Amino acid sequence: MILSVLHKTRYEFTRPVGGIIQSLRLTPAKCDSQRVLDWTVDVPGAVLGTMFRDGAGDYIQTVSVRAPTDHIEVTVRGTVETTDTAGILRGHRERVPPLAYLRDTVRTEPNRAIHDLTEAALAGQAVSTALERAHRLAGAVAEALPYMPGATHAHTTAAEAMTAGAGVCQDHAQVLIACAHLAKLPARYVSGYLNATEDGAPHEASHAWVEIFIDGLGWVGFDAANKCCPNEQYIRLGSGLDAQDAAPIRGLVLGGSEEQMDVTVVIEAQQQ
Repeated sequence: MILSVLHKTRYEFTRPVGGIIQSLRLTPAKCDSQRVLDWTVDVPGAVLGTMFRDGAGDYIQTVSVRAPTDHIEVTVRGTVETTDTAGILRGHRERVPPLAYLRDTVRTEPNRAIHDLTEAALAGQAVSTALERAHRLAGAVAEALPYMPGATHAHTTAAEAMTAGAGVCQDHAQVLIACAHLAKLPARYVSGYLNATEDGAPHEASHAWVEIFIDGLGWVGFDAANKCCPNEQYIRLGSGLDAQDAAPIRGLVLGGSEEQMDVTVVIEAQQQ
């Protein structure tokens, strides 16, 4: 499948700030499930640093605005050829050992509800395989957290999402990571794009899912929000310990000012 991407992120400040420094994780890495045909990242008025690949195999690029400004806009355009690999991440170069992804963060720290969810999902599974346990955990998270936009916010933790009893893809991912860690399975947060849900309905935003490391298979993706493994509808951007760590855009603003962020993402399938 050929997927085209148009992703615009605009920050506006109530008063000019002295400068901006951002770290962008907005360029897909090559792996067996995706091949970049063309890709550009444009930030008018900014100085773009040299792109590099980090230890997790993700492409990182820094940008900086070195003069007072009241806004910054990041525009991504590109085309990617995708292939369904049954959710298995193959051909992806990285150096970080999987066991590094057993570490909890503030956003993935489990509470009693997450402990109970994990125990219930794995009850009677003592002789099951790691892959079977991962599927059961993903299914349990999907049932426990109905998809409900507005139920949480960008800084909601896994524990808070469980207390709310609903959430969005970010919450499904962070809760699943917490469950996987309790089951001694390395897990990480993945950011990217989704062309459509399983029923073919358009998906209008950036997306998030989880990769769980399975001995003998490697990293396997689980999208609890859509109750499936990533397929040719997905484009993988990058990974991290949680939503903040894997965020496509992270940055610092020089000088205090309130900001508003507007994000537009359009993903379309092209005829081959």
